[in-house]
Amino acid sequence: MFENLTERLQGVFSRLTGRGRLSEADIDAAMREVRLALLEADVNFTVVKSFVASVRERASGADVMRSLTPGQTVVSIVLEELTTLMGTNESKLAFSGRIPNVVMLVGLQGSGKTTATAKLANLLRKQGRRPLMIACDVYRPAAIDQLEALGRELGIPVYRGEPGADPVAIAKAGVKAAIADMRDVVLVDTAGRLHVDESMMDEAAAIRDAVRPDQVLMVIDAMTGQDAVVAATAFAERVDFDGVIVTKLDGDARGGAALSVRSVTGKPIKFVGVGEKLDAIEPFHPDRMARRILGMGDVVSLIEKAQETVAAGDAAELEKRMRANEFTLDDFLAQLQQVRKMGSLKDVMGMIPGMGAAQRAQLADAQIDEKALDHTQAIIQSMSAAERRKPALINGHRRLRIAAGSGTSVQDVNRLLDQFVQAKKMMKQMQNSKGKFRGMPGFGA
Repeated sequence: MFENLTERLQGVFSRLTGRGRLSEADIDAAMREVRLALLEADVNFTVVKSFVASVRERASGADVMRSLTPGQTVVSIVLEELTTLMGTNESKLAFSGRIPNVVMLVGLQGSGKTTATAKLANLLRKQGRRPLMIACDVYRPAAIDQLEALGRELGIPVYRGEPGADPVAIAKAGVKAAIADMRDVVLVDTAGRLHVDESMMDEAAAIRDAVRPDQVLMVIDAMTGQDAVVAATAFAERVDFDGVIVTKLDGDARGGAALSVRSVTGKPIKFVGVGEKLDAIEPFHPDRMARRILGMGDVVSLIEKAQETVAAGDAAELEKRMRANEFTLDDFLAQLQQVRKMGSLKDVMGMIPGMGAAQRAQLADAQIDEKALDHTQAIIQSMSAAERRKPALINGHRRLRIAAGSGTSVQDVNRLLDQFVQAKKMMKQMQNSKGKFRGMPGFGA
């Protein structure tokens, strides 16, 4: 996400920070390139105009011009303005003391509303809530079946109503069912249309009036760019909503919708969809996203992803074994599996500070190869427990047996063993003289 914009802005700022002093002409040239970069990212023209004017005014001030590091000061200003543009602070779901809390999702057909409903229900369940989903899209073929299938996959109940019932009646009955089943959150998946029309708005308003939701969330597709912002503006005028879920953000290298929607509608982005899996939804943090756009990384989100994937006790036990040089092939496989759970390699590396344009270019097509990981798992699981603990036992005869058992070649087995040796060397290099692991700044061990 934002890949094109990040590359363009990094190029602009690398030229600024390489100068000892900045002139008005330098700032004017940089602002022209920033404006073009934002427009190419499909950011709303009015938003771009206001953003560039604000940055230019601050960057032309005496404090910046006289600074010992004017280029870095300009970058800092852009970071602050970009954060402000997207909302300054995280906007969380506001739950009341009412049981159940009702969250209603609206949006155009094809925006990913049904999947977003399931993803949000899954996220709320992880936070300790007991959600129920209500299927109110009675027009799109198989929409209700889709939500029920997602519900079965997640183990979250779905209320679908009586055959032939109208969406308003289904929503009201669904809330009653949630009360009877002691559910504390209800998510209402409403119908959409290919385009904004009066009947869709009227129905959404009727459902809103019937169930009195605590939160109304507009779902927009990042891939549709400014069309999504236009639709959000229309919904804000007729139905009103409290926040936005931006779906398919991982598939949009431009990101104009995410950068425009708050400024145009006045409504904050609350969540972003960053993948197809049902756990691929994240609360939106404007400050973290601004840093990622400018290529500054996002250490906090990286730590959170790691904490979700690896239990603290498991991490401590692994460190203990690594320090004692007892890192085994079982540990090696567990680490690869945990990295896969964190998402694509490119996304994870993009959160690391200091990843410049050259490194990003090298990672442009980098992804964790699911098949290669399956082969790795098959090879390791074809070894005996003793071989996994002590790979030095694996001679030529054993390599033939392991290759045959895993359906791979001896070359594949050799390659895996070489990778394991390299991983152990790297871990040894990360240790300091007292045996502690240096790790990355802010990560501790």
